Amino acid sequence: MIPSHLHDTPGYLVIKEWLYQKGHVPFAFQEATWEAIINKRSGLVNAPTGCGKTFSVFLGAIIAFINTYPTDYRTRKNNGLQLLWLTPLRALGKDIGRAMEEVINEIGLMWKIGIRNGDTDTSERLKQKRQMPEVLITTPESLQLLLAMKGYPNLFNSLHIIAIDEWHELLGSKRGVQIELAISRILGCQSSNISMNNNIDVGNEIIEQPNQDNQKDYQKEFQKIIIVWGISATIGNLEQAKEVLLSPLKHIDEGVIIRADIYKKIEVESIFPEEIEKFPWAGHLGIKLAHKLIPIIEGSKTTLIFINTRGMSEMWYQTLLTFAPQLSGAIALHHGSIEQQLRLWVEDALHEGKLKAVVCTASLDLGVDFRPVETIVQVGSPKGVARFLQRAGRSGHQPGAVSKIYFLPTHSLELIEAAALKQAIEENNIESRDPMMLCYDVLTQYLCTLAISEGFIPAVIFKEIQSTHCFADITLDEWLQILNFITTGGDALQEYDEYKKVEIDEYGVYRINSRKLAMRHRLHIGTIVSDALLKVKFMSGGYIGVIEEWFISKLTPGEVFTLAGRNLELVGIKDMTVVVKKSSAKKSIVPSWMGGRMPLSANLGLMLRHQLNKAFTPTTEDAELKELFPLFEKQRQLSHVPKANELLIEHIQTKDGYHLFIHTFEGRLVNEAMGAILAHRISQILPISFSFSMNDYSVELLSDQPIPVDDSNVYELFSPENLFDDIQKSVNATEMAKRKFRDIAVIGGLVFQGFPGEYKKTKHLQASSSLLFGVFDTYDQQNLLLRQAYQEVFDQQMEEIRLRNMLNRIQQSHIVITFPTQLTPFSFPVKVDSMRESLSSEKLEDRVKKMMEKLT
Repeated sequence: MIPSHLHDTPGYLVIKEWLYQKGHVPFAFQEATWEAIINKRSGLVNAPTGCGKTFSVFLGAIIAFINTYPTDYRTRKNNGLQLLWLTPLRALGKDIGRAMEEVINEIGLMWKIGIRNGDTDTSERLKQKRQMPEVLITTPESLQLLLAMKGYPNLFNSLHIIAIDEWHELLGSKRGVQIELAISRILGCQSSNISMNNNIDVGNEIIEQPNQDNQKDYQKEFQKIIIVWGISATIGNLEQAKEVLLSPLKHIDEGVIIRADIYKKIEVESIFPEEIEKFPWAGHLGIKLAHKLIPIIEGSKTTLIFINTRGMSEMWYQTLLTFAPQLSGAIALHHGSIEQQLRLWVEDALHEGKLKAVVCTASLDLGVDFRPVETIVQVGSPKGVARFLQRAGRSGHQPGAVSKIYFLPTHSLELIEAAALKQAIEENNIESRDPMMLCYDVLTQYLCTLAISEGFIPAVIFKEIQSTHCFADITLDEWLQILNFITTGGDALQEYDEYKKVEIDEYGVYRINSRKLAMRHRLHIGTIVSDALLKVKFMSGGYIGVIEEWFISKLTPGEVFTLAGRNLELVGIKDMTVVVKKSSAKKSIVPSWMGGRMPLSANLGLMLRHQLNKAFTPTTEDAELKELFPLFEKQRQLSHVPKANELLIEHIQTKDGYHLFIHTFEGRLVNEAMGAILAHRISQILPISFSFSMNDYSVELLSDQPIPVDDSNVYELFSPENLFDDIQKSVNATEMAKRKFRDIAVIGGLVFQGFPGEYKKTKHLQASSSLLFGVFDTYDQQNLLLRQAYQEVFDQQMEEIRLRNMLNRIQQSHIVITFPTQLTPFSFPVKVDSMRESLSSEKLEDRVKKMMEKLT
């Protein structure tokens, strides 16, 4: 029930009348958000995609403004920044800005909407600096660049609301940490005059903290401070998401969560092959089913076809045009490596309903409101429930509309994932995003950002960063280490002047005075570290997109590759630009981008294992399981179909040697770590060497002698005891940490990537970071960035917590060991994956066909 006084405010009456003229009535969750905003509460809005989350916060800001200036709100201009809107994708800025401008024009406000990101030209940025628009739409990186400007505190003097769009996407990433730090600084700018007691000595500085006596005054002052609102769709840990975002305000306002009580109907339909393969293998089936998409495309206004990788999206675009040449001009391609103007053209054409289909990647995952989109196709498993829901929500992107999504498998077993996704949606079983903790590289970059603008006083900033969730547990010793590191280079680098970036002036303010260092720092603010990207340009002029250096370095002039749906002949590389010309060649090399495949989420893995319980007793709604019956029956004949409370292990001997297949259905990262640990533990029983491979479902250990795993030792081999020690012994953690350290070194400013157009080659960056890694490992083992590299390996690359949970689950499960006489439907896919390393795609396909003929 909405308190009646919202309905009596002038701002609400204006908005209600505007909505009435358009034939709309506000949702209850929108009114609840407006009520909270006018009462200066912070919070998190959670609603299905396409149900008006954006308007719940944006219109709340307008209502608050009209309430403040009820008589002259139409004539007031140059009001200063009122609403700071953060979005994870540059592509969203234009769309959100367009929607906001339509509102303010129809209401008659004099507000300006500004967009500031990497695509904003210099003249527009200078105009914004002179006179901030009332609404600024920006990204986490561009917000950090604002903090790098001289006089940045003045920009936020008039600010009332910070809104973080798609918070569920930013949470759990270093970009989310950037936002946490930026919010703490903006709040700090507005609360710098608050009086406090209870001092803590930090070196020669004093940190002030509020005591009980003046807590009320402290809170009273904070009522003047801006409010913070997150906007989130699908996420499992909503309460924690709110706590992370609002952590700097927790002493003032714990915040509210406002959920939309709106049921969004999602229809999932799987596309089945004519015949289910009993021996599936990853990747090949999807393209063979491409012809089945043509009727779907032609029967819908507009269809988005989501592909998991940029390389495959290029292949799918060409394949669909081959099957349906009549779609030429009505089908487009969209991914992050295509030149910006081409991407913008595709987005505009989608808005105007000019396109029948767009083949895309995650570049169109978020928030863009394409109302003509009627249908979604997901090619291959999205590997997570939240991602699948996000993409499904792109269709029927309006209240009450049904979201229709087709699932097209790239191999037969993926149909189990389709069934698992349907059950997860029905049960609302959505993944959580764990927030990142103690990201010292982001903190180092942030302090240098402040040092090139106004400088900072450690006492003030330490108090602010402690208010964030990420750095709530930072110790005084760690803080002093960071300060020592940016001023002297720390214990290991103090002899090198280039690492003494920050100087302390006579007032105790930490500043970077070198213009060269300041310029270098501004060029590389951000936490997204990728391999060097080279622009691709026609000889005659005109950019097409970007390609990664490692890929193009393998090609020789005259070879043809595909980008942005075009076949391009490499002419050469000049001034860090790839020069090409159009090619009419029928065959071309499809580029691949670094980044790896997405691993199966824990939620989806759990739902998948539960689907196996119904393998032979499917209900009328389990279309995918019914379709897979021949595969399950073949698996049962040769081995066993494991239930959710079972672990299947298969011993199989072939001409290649002795294979041990473990079917966990836990995701490739967990399986990779488990394979290494298992190989180590078995080698303690018997001197034996292995090669191993894995996919999302299984692990394969291969040896030239029988592998000693049986009923007498299997539970001990899968024990969670001594897990941490065994990980360190079994996995080359040092080598993995060294690779992680490269990104950390770049973010932390230890390695300079080069100037635009002159970026250092990846191998040079790796060499520089490896050298620093070795120095720290030898002379400064307590270095925080070194420590962070090892921690990220255990947390992210090995998913140590999830691995431990899996081993605990196995201890409570029944382990089934079988001895099939040939490869089984469950073991075949991971066997094929183990062959990919040594065979080209064409040779692999030939080899697989021969294997399948023998097995059948």
